[in-house]
Amino acid sequence: MDAQGRGRADNIDPADQWVLNPNTGEYELRLSPSAPQSAVPGPRRAASRGTSGQAASRGADGATRNRSAAPDRQTPDTPSREVPGPRRRRSVPEEPLPGRRGRRPVKKKSKAKKVLLWTGGSMAFILLAATTAGYLYIKHLNDNITSVSDDGASTGGFQKDKAINILLIGTDKRTGKGNEGYGDRGSVGHADTNILLHVSKDRSNATALSIPRDLIVNIPDCPTKQPDGSTKVIPGTRNVRFNTSLGQDGRTPSCTMRTVTQLTGITPDDFMVADFNAVKTLTSAVGGVDVCLGKDIHDKDSHLNLKAGMRHIEGETALAFVRTRHAVGLGGDLSRIQLQQQFLSSLMRKLKSNSTLTDPGKMLDVADAATKALTVDSKIDSIGKLKDLGLELGKLNPKNLTFATVPVVDNPAEKIHATVVLNPSTAPQVFEMIQNDISFTAVKQQQQKEKAAEAARLKGAQSAASEVRVRIMNGGAPGGAAQETLAWLQNDQGVTKSENAGNAPQELGSTTLEYAPDQAAQARKLAAIMGLSGSALKPGKSVTNSQGLPTMTLTLGKDFKGAGVSLTPPTKAPEGVQKSTADKVQCAK
Repeated sequence: MDAQGRGRADNIDPADQWVLNPNTGEYELRLSPSAPQSAVPGPRRAASRGTSGQAASRGADGATRNRSAAPDRQTPDTPSREVPGPRRRRSVPEEPLPGRRGRRPVKKKSKAKKVLLWTGGSMAFILLAATTAGYLYIKHLNDNITSVSDDGASTGGFQKDKAINILLIGTDKRTGKGNEGYGDRGSVGHADTNILLHVSKDRSNATALSIPRDLIVNIPDCPTKQPDGSTKVIPGTRNVRFNTSLGQDGRTPSCTMRTVTQLTGITPDDFMVADFNAVKTLTSAVGGVDVCLGKDIHDKDSHLNLKAGMRHIEGETALAFVRTRHAVGLGGDLSRIQLQQQFLSSLMRKLKSNSTLTDPGKMLDVADAATKALTVDSKIDSIGKLKDLGLELGKLNPKNLTFATVPVVDNPAEKIHATVVLNPSTAPQVFEMIQNDISFTAVKQQQQKEKAAEAARLKGAQSAASEVRVRIMNGGAPGGAAQETLAWLQNDQGVTKSENAGNAPQELGSTTLEYAPDQAAQARKLAAIMGLSGSALKPGKSVTNSQGLPTMTLTLGKDFKGAGVSLTPPTKAPEGVQKSTADKVQCAK
């Protein structure tokens, strides 16, 4: 609102009609000149206000603050009217206006209370100004965010009441000043660093599972949204490096998502993609991170030159650290993965530290750097959605974040080993632990109680197989699974009182068996036959089968692998799986 417009009664901002009375410490309505005036005196205006241009020439920034922080002030061309000074008293009580109750006599407040009230009033407007500034900054952060479609490859986005799976991708694309010496020259941006971050449903623990870039996989067909809005199906390829799931043939992060799902059986909720600049800007925003070297490192390829011991790194040095591979371990990608896990552990500790959380400037720098450096899927393409995700991830204690790597072995098809393949004996167990939300670290006491209660459901007497009455439903298993299981139970296991009940009303991620209390012995027998865990047993109620008899309900979920294949998930990581937790410092060698 300009100064000229404020002189007319019909253009007065309603906010400018409320003033703080220093005698009462309360805001009161100052009506337009034509309206009846309050009986309570208002504050006296300074004499210089109408004659000096000083207040109007304080600069744009000062003027903006004054207008928002002092709504009672008016410009010199406001129609003159007598405003009683703060010390004046009426000798004769004024009659209340029609329809309004008279005011009670003003009770004089102590000087200390006046100070508090003035401070409170000022603070309200400071908070208002801060909220406005916050909104503008949020808009700025929203403008920073780059997003691309998930092309239907995700679950539809993370949910607060479920376990979370985020796919983190680091590309080798050379974008930004100073990155010419890194990565593959002319790269379209392959998926060089890949971490599937699983956060448990109760947020007590998490697993960051690194997927080697040189792992041989089959990449599925990938429907991909094009710039013109159309959808193109990029054909899949077999027996190729995992890193070609991004960039190659126009593949987007959604294709890497589909490849992860096909490889692990875990569908990511969302993805985040970072290039070289993310490492540099994020480490600089937090003021650097501390890493440990078990030996001197001089790597001409990554340009890293550091002495052994604890070292503080940021910017270019941090990027060189996570790119180094020839100078550590066996000199391959698996050795570099360990460096990257150490770096991310240190970064997480720094982000969770008081030096970061209690420094507003640093937090804003981190938010700015993160939103500029990351490309996210369209389900988390606003600062509000990223904030919600951050709040969920922030519940995690670093000591319960386990870094692990997909178990692999050298590719037996190669004489000179350059790629790796899944370790068939241990990789499935690792994937199954994540699928079943099982922690790689020691569980909390509450979790231990829950696990004990689940295990107790399997203990006790079991009915004979011929006495087990159950109906079987398909709740996400492959087509024909219910009939396959029925035939196996009746012909091979003697569970003759069983029937196929068709499709379940909704799909389930895990197979369940619901039963009434008086059917517990039957449930234990069927669990033993099928290899069901205690978590699969759901005490509840029975239903009536086709013969009108009470029966249990077995619902085959997405985890069903075939009749006779045990569904009991592993309770701990298999032997030999490399892992570390984010709270511990490990030295690279």
